[in-house]
Amino acid sequence: MFFPWHLIGYSVLTLAVWKLIRRRASRKADALDVAGPESEHWWKGNMESVFMDSFERCLKIAADYGGAIKIHALFGEEWLFVSDPRALHHILVKEQHIFEENDNFIFSNKLVFGDGLISTLGEQHRKQRKMLNPAFSISNMRELLPIIQTISHQLKSILMSNLPTNHPVELDVLPWLSRSSLDCICEGILGYHSAALDTGNDNEYTEALRMLGPSISKTILFRPIVPVIMRNLSPYWCRKIVDWLTISWLPTQTMKDLRELRRIVEIMDSASRKNFQEKKAELAMPSSMPSQSHDPSGGTRGKDIMSIMLKANASSTEGNRLSDAELLGQMNVMIFAGLETTTAAVARALYMLAKHPDVQQQLRAEIHAAHQVVGVDHSHAKDGFGSIRLSYDSLMNLPFLDAVVRETLRLYPSLPTLSRRTISAASVPLQFPVRSVSGKEINNIPVAKHQAVVISILAANHNQAVWGEDASEWKPERWLNSTQAGLKDGVRYTGVYSSMMTFLAGNRSCIGLKFAEMEIKDVLATLVLDIHFALPSEPDENGHVKETHWNMTGFHKPVVKAPAGDGETPHLPLSLRLVQE
Repeated sequence: MFFPWHLIGYSVLTLAVWKLIRRRASRKADALDVAGPESEHWWKGNMESVFMDSFERCLKIAADYGGAIKIHALFGEEWLFVSDPRALHHILVKEQHIFEENDNFIFSNKLVFGDGLISTLGEQHRKQRKMLNPAFSISNMRELLPIIQTISHQLKSILMSNLPTNHPVELDVLPWLSRSSLDCICEGILGYHSAALDTGNDNEYTEALRMLGPSISKTILFRPIVPVIMRNLSPYWCRKIVDWLTISWLPTQTMKDLRELRRIVEIMDSASRKNFQEKKAELAMPSSMPSQSHDPSGGTRGKDIMSIMLKANASSTEGNRLSDAELLGQMNVMIFAGLETTTAAVARALYMLAKHPDVQQQLRAEIHAAHQVVGVDHSHAKDGFGSIRLSYDSLMNLPFLDAVVRETLRLYPSLPTLSRRTISAASVPLQFPVRSVSGKEINNIPVAKHQAVVISILAANHNQAVWGEDASEWKPERWLNSTQAGLKDGVRYTGVYSSMMTFLAGNRSCIGLKFAEMEIKDVLATLVLDIHFALPSEPDENGHVKETHWNMTGFHKPVVKAPAGDGETPHLPLSLRLVQE
């Protein structure tokens, strides 16, 4: 008997839209009294211009209206768009228990990743973070650096194999950066030998992991519907709705994207469960087994973050112990959180070095000097090519490398916006006054219960009132010999990393900060030493020189502008040549 799943699906979608419209009606009395741009569409508001390829738009509205702005969301809902330093400290640190992750974020992440760190709230999140924090200690980073260095040198070897001695070659470096980042995460975080840099060793799991971020970005408009469905239906009916939405007879591109996301999530979940069980079995081996050494296949048995966390969890009291579902959720979350963001950061740094050859040369000279200093010290390890590997302290304390990384992460945060919602009525204090709807100057904004708040990391990191008039210029030298970067007239942001908001603040700040910083620095130090990067200058077969545009929709991603490219597919073409002595 044919069952009308399509009718049920339409009914659920109608329910979701009705809930959104009803929520709009219930909030008219609690409208935000703060100025902002006019709505641009009757039901989409400002959503497309503010969140779809919106780098310049976000900076413009912050410059026009200040650090707190009213923007129009779906079906007339009003969101508070915030970049003011005092407001962000209030939201993320002082009153973080009032400003929680919103339902769209939590439920969508739970659907994709399970009960990981970015899918939980309250006491469950605090317990998970307490378990995870020690695993990302500096002492553990020291242990993991040789693993990262092996992958970085493999990446360099692959790129150099495509280069003749004296002639530049144009290469799309983005796929290789993505593959090396995946290997770093899988081996350093999960202890899984992904071998993503070995293109002849591609498998369904690693390919799914690489495609997860882009697939999520394509389906972001489904997020407002997810909590409505999950709150009002049982898990059984939620699965049925997903079955209906992903059947093949819905031919639109949006539905194709949703089907692809489901396929990727199912592959990821199946492989993660298998890897999780194998790791538990491995850690259950007698201590005489060689579980603390680098295994023959290139894995990181016993030293990876997941192994450390599993051991800590097993020795915890029952009240502090995480369930298998929570541990599995951490595996999925850490892959997603680290892959796209780190790839984007390394890609942007190489692009900026290619645009600024003088900075690139200065960085290369610093790295070369560091290698010369440690070259006489036989305690430093060497890779398979005879190159010296810097120690953790040597790498992390290179001042100009540190400045290049900090400035890139400040100016171009991989994740430019995040969201919160209020669980009760509150007020948001401001460091710098803004205008109300009537034009009155205000220093405090009352917000109602369930008010949506958008944290603009991008606008905060470009705030001229804090970073100076040159805030939107890429100037690594601002970090050298100065303790005043990010501090003006006694005002600074409370971010956990160099007073910028890239890694947030408070108990939901990025837990993998130290790992990400180490990986980014090692990849740059390894590549720049022997490879010179430049922007493409030679016309293609159609006479067009490739020009990169950085699309900011979800994550930052580089695309090639028309007519040389389609303006949509991620690519980062750069001109590479061997460094000449």
